[in-house]
Amino acid sequence: MCRRENLKLFLKGERCYSDKCAFERRSFAPGQHGQNRFRKVSNYAIQLREKQKVKHMYGMLEGQFRQYFQKADRSKGVTGENLLVMLERRLDNTIYRLGFASSRSQARQLVRHNHFLLNQKKVNIPSYLVRPGDVITLKEKSRKNELIVDNLDGVARRGVPSWLELDAKAFQGTVKAMPNREEITMPIQEHLIVELYSK
Repeated sequence: MCRRENLKLFLKGERCYSDKCAFERRSFAPGQHGQNRFRKVSNYAIQLREKQKVKHMYGMLEGQFRQYFQKADRSKGVTGENLLVMLERRLDNTIYRLGFASSRSQARQLVRHNHFLLNQKKVNIPSYLVRPGDVITLKEKSRKNELIVDNLDGVARRGVPSWLELDAKAFQGTVKAMPNREEITMPIQEHLIVELYSK
């Protein structure tokens, strides 16, 4: 997927930081014609690739992604920014951003397997949208999980965004505020997604 989008999407956790990263080894598109350099690209193709890139980045299917867009379109403010803020607020993404998981897919699995409490209540829905003031805590029995402990050790390299606060010793994170567009550092052109869905 990274090779198709011509961008590192960090889908494989630690592997993306090592020499085994597929994008580092072959940074051209997959398939028989992947190395063809001179291809005329239409406006529609550019918009579609942008939408696919964001969809793959957050690990969603088309129907779910379209629902997020429709919600963002109905909300006040700029549709593209609303969409990205909504995607950032997903519980699986928040856990990934806090450093409990090395990738969003791993975070989704940890949520589904009941490793976390949200405000001291069991939540196993990865698409749950967090709000300012929410406290995400790792369950007591999961605190010896080597995978999660290793992920927390490596959080310094990735960093925690300013809208979140991590207390690694207490195995908990707090949502301090709503995420801002400026804090989403991946090169995303959300206006292309809005143009695509507005046709």
